[in-house]
Amino acid sequence: MVACVNSVAFQGINVLDVDVQVQMSDGLPAFTIVGLPDKAVAESRERVRAALGALALALPPKRITVNLAPADLLKEGSHFDLPIGLGLLAAMGVLPADEVAEYTALGELALDGALAAVTGVLPAAVHAGAGRRGLICPAAQGAEAAWAGEIEILAAPDLLSIVNHFKGTQVLTPPQAKVASTDATYPDMRDIKGQETAKRALEIAAAGGHNLLMVGPPGAGKSMLAARLPGLMPPMDAREILEVSMIHSLAGQLSEGGLTRQRPFRDPHHSASVPAIVGGGARARPGEVSLAHLGVLFLDQLPEFQRAAVEALRQPLETGRATVARANAHVSYPARVPPLAHPQPVRAFRPPG
Repeated sequence: MVACVNSVAFQGINVLDVDVQVQMSDGLPAFTIVGLPDKAVAESRERVRAALGALALALPPKRITVNLAPADLLKEGSHFDLPIGLGLLAAMGVLPADEVAEYTALGELALDGALAAVTGVLPAAVHAGAGRRGLICPAAQGAEAAWAGEIEILAAPDLLSIVNHFKGTQVLTPPQAKVASTDATYPDMRDIKGQETAKRALEIAAAGGHNLLMVGPPGAGKSMLAARLPGLMPPMDAREILEVSMIHSLAGQLSEGGLTRQRPFRDPHHSASVPAIVGGGARARPGEVSLAHLGVLFLDQLPEFQRAAVEALRQPLETGRATVARANAHVSYPARVPPLAHPQPVRAFRPPG
């Protein structure tokens, strides 16, 4: 018997379907995961085995093969733990395979069967809703997934809760959409005394969506002014909130499991590398320019940044997208800073004093 569970893989902000196929056959006992898994996915064998043990279930002495299809797509991340665990339970007859196949599942399993938070739940929920499927995710991220719309969401604290839900002995309450706490307000312009010319330039930049170059001696208040720029921008609408939150969900930076209404403010250190600024790395993660999408990217001590990092910002500032091209990955992230269709030429001013 082959049990199939739906999951997802991420290429930039795009979500791709992954079919987790679990087969149990006669032969020497073995547990093999195929389909181009990375180290985190390969290690899921031990996490899944321990989680099933916490449910007083042991894997049968058979040859177990888990195939992550399509096999030529690199599978990264620990969120494949849950679909692999559900596929094993379905193959063992513990869960109804036809009902499990109606959901998209992602989540990391702890050794005691608890579900830990993973990245990318919000875009995965939106993708599941487009495919008319439900979503199974960790309870800590149910409020985040609820923003996907009218889809069935099973936000479970552990694997046992999911088993009990499908067996009808427990009902998982649908999560409520939540916005992260906005108690932390933007810094106020009233904190800055004087600098009327600089304040006027900051207001013009915020109103028109211009780039801004601040030049002045140390202590003139350049960093204080820059930190107050997001507070001068208009509030984000629903579409912008979703865009920003999806990027931060992929980066694992959504606080309190809810969407954020505050415009991003990113101030990377001048020693930041090119992948840190524009995106990249082993998993082609979003960089600072994408994490600042529809917000402010503040490059303090600009002359101290690596020349290559500054030059790499040319295309994102012009096109509004940061494209990361690697031998094994080609992904694109939104990177609109400032939040206008066409960034204006740089405006320069020199604060008085």
